[in-house]
Amino acid sequence: MYYSDYNRPENGLTPMEFQFQPAEPPQPPKKKSRTGLKVTALLLCCALIGGGAGVGGALLTRTAVERTAGSTTLYQGERVPTVVNLSQINAGQKLSAAEVYASNINSVVGITTQITTNVWGQQVAQAASGSGFVISADGYILTNYHVIEDATSVTVQFKNGDKYPAVIVGGEEDNDVAVLKIDATGLTPVVMGNSVDLVVGEDVVAIGNPLGEMTFSETRGIVSALDKPLTMSDGTVINVLQTDCAINSGNSGGPLFNMYGQVIGITNAKYSRSSGSNEASIEGICFAIPIDDVKDMIQDIITHGYVTGKPYVGVTLQTVNAQAAARYGRAGGAYVQSVVPGAAADKAGLQAGDIITAVDGEPVDGSAAFIAIKDKHKAGDTVNLTIDREAKKTTLTLTFDERTPDDQVGQTIIENDGSGNSYNFGGNGNQWGYYPFGW
Repeated sequence: MYYSDYNRPENGLTPMEFQFQPAEPPQPPKKKSRTGLKVTALLLCCALIGGGAGVGGALLTRTAVERTAGSTTLYQGERVPTVVNLSQINAGQKLSAAEVYASNINSVVGITTQITTNVWGQQVAQAASGSGFVISADGYILTNYHVIEDATSVTVQFKNGDKYPAVIVGGEEDNDVAVLKIDATGLTPVVMGNSVDLVVGEDVVAIGNPLGEMTFSETRGIVSALDKPLTMSDGTVINVLQTDCAINSGNSGGPLFNMYGQVIGITNAKYSRSSGSNEASIEGICFAIPIDDVKDMIQDIITHGYVTGKPYVGVTLQTVNAQAAARYGRAGGAYVQSVVPGAAADKAGLQAGDIITAVDGEPVDGSAAFIAIKDKHKAGDTVNLTIDREAKKTTLTLTFDERTPDDQVGQTIIENDGSGNSYNFGGNGNQWGYYPFGW
């Protein structure tokens, strides 16, 4: 049986076809000769699409081999295998997806962490997986902060199977970036590109370890959007670029390449329904951290173990819905749940129960808005806070401290669910969230 008259061997095209009857296939009734017209049309089509000697030439020069096995005749097409010659790849040369993969796969790593948790008084070790990539020949590796967060041990594995224990040099939680170090030399680092040069619609590829099982996989897509403020599931707001490259659990921390083989982003999240939802994740809306946003941070982490100059307040905040707050005669904004003794907030006179409504006259409608304004400043900057204290408007002056790795309070944001207690005024009711992936 043949799939179509057009694909019969007598018409000159012989893709893989199967004839299960031992007898010869029935001959079609003779028609007026139109073979010449068909071939001419095919040649013209190939010339238009492939530029004459490109795709069209490849289609027409493929031959067919007839193989007979018992009563079954197989028609098998031939093609020249794709060969990637790395010696011909030069900086500044646009590459195919296959060339991007071949020239960078030895710089991409899989990351496995052990996380010890306490369950009913017992210590339980859990494994988690992510991705990363080499940024120096002497063993520095870049990944996401959430991939190594709370890890008690980290192991890095290369495509050739080599494994190394890794030390966490440091990280920046707010921007979801971390640096690891392994005891190795002679590694091949990636080439850093410039994310500021990206345009929407530009082709990109991601390499990583989706699900922790489909290791060293490549996916391809485009840049879907630039400079998107992304609110993570914990309330942290970061700037990201959007792509429709498939990014899944385990891809986090892996590189996003332009078609020149340069890293222009760190894959870190996808758009999904809130945790606990049984509905399927949204597909084709994924995110990466622009590499230009973290280049200086990377060097800072390598040198100091953390990003220097980051502003620190020393408060735990909760979003207060303006409509709900009005029922209590209060203003909406960023509700101060707690204040760290001796920190910038304490020195400024902030108290638990205050509601921050503006910073330097810029309205604050919630904790995320306050954090976004804070992140525009650096340690040592001074701002004026407008607050609601027991339904009375007050102004305070705050000078930001420098955040160090020991400062665990001050960036916490709680979007509450409106369930009740005094000053627990209600949340935004948003069922959607952006969830980082590492495991």
